[in-house]
Amino acid sequence: MGFINQTQYQYYNTGQKFTATANQTEFLLTLDPLPINKTKFIVYVNNVEVDDNIYNYSAAGSNAGKVIFTFGNQRAAGDIVEIELVNPVIAGNYRHISLSDIVNNFMISYVGKDKIIPRIKRTDVLFHAKRGIQEFSYDIARVEKIQEVEIPSSLSIPMPQDYVDYVQISRIDDLGVEHPLYPARHTSIPSESIGQGNDGSYLYDDDDSLLTQTPEAQRRFKDANLNNGTDNDNNLNNIDSLNERITEFGQRYGINPELTTTNGHFIIDEVGGIIHFSSEMVNKIITLKYVSDGMGTDAEMKVHKFAEEAIYKYIVYAVMSARSNAPEYVINRYKKDRFAAMRNAKIRLANLNPRELAQVMRNKSKRIKH
Repeated sequence: MGFINQTQYQYYNTGQKFTATANQTEFLLTLDPLPINKTKFIVYVNNVEVDDNIYNYSAAGSNAGKVIFTFGNQRAAGDIVEIELVNPVIAGNYRHISLSDIVNNFMISYVGKDKIIPRIKRTDVLFHAKRGIQEFSYDIARVEKIQEVEIPSSLSIPMPQDYVDYVQISRIDDLGVEHPLYPARHTSIPSESIGQGNDGSYLYDDDDSLLTQTPEAQRRFKDANLNNGTDNDNNLNNIDSLNERITEFGQRYGINPELTTTNGHFIIDEVGGIIHFSSEMVNKIITLKYVSDGMGTDAEMKVHKFAEEAIYKYIVYAVMSARSNAPEYVINRYKKDRFAAMRNAKIRLANLNPRELAQVMRNKSKRIKH
């Protein structure tokens, strides 16, 4: 059977369309997967949205997938009934294979009598498949997610829900061009700041736990202006300026461009899961590019088809290396197979386009002719 199970209309219009016959009440959806309830789609009749109380729907049972209009709301002949999904399937999913298909294909191809793995629990295969997707998300099939955020007056934003590590944080100018921000490496955000009395002694609460407060380093960083590119050399005479603290490492000669940027700085609080920005970033729009592990939602648990063979080899090696009675030479064989498949997948996914490479080389040297 073919892999495509929806019409071109369903793919490009994220829904399904019917032409009603006289007094027709039932319209069968063939979407895959089916919407789980009425809140997942909107019904239009002749391009007009209708109230969901005039029809019923169920994703299971004898009427699974049927939109059934109630008595008195039968459709007239020629009525155009359109069902539009609220959160449609993301375009381009044909490039990927789902986690369930990976497990099913592996059980068929590698598990059974006279096969590589005579017997294994499906849950074990599922575990190793998930671990493979995580590892691939970091190195092989790395997909960057991008959030656009306006920096509030607090100069802090939380990490994205599925955040693992950042790739780049940039400020967006009036033309939509990105300007990279760099981490402020000459300061930090303490995980806790201890409350102290006038004599320097530690303060405790009623439970004899240390009192904590907002770190002073954090407050001073947000209050300071790190915009060194617009300062003149006279500001170096201001002994209290943060500008001097930065430029005193060799003065202007040989200064690190990271320290003279006008785009702002940020600090990541790994413990608290917060990203802090310098004061000039207030009300500015930034893009946060980051990577996840592919495990955030069911829809993310998939592998690019270029890496399909690699995920199977990964599972085989993971299963065999976890068995105490597996010979070492057999484990080494599957390790080599895994390495070769992962290398091929990485080359495929690199998407090295000869024309783009030639364009880059022409930009580097005028001697390269067309």
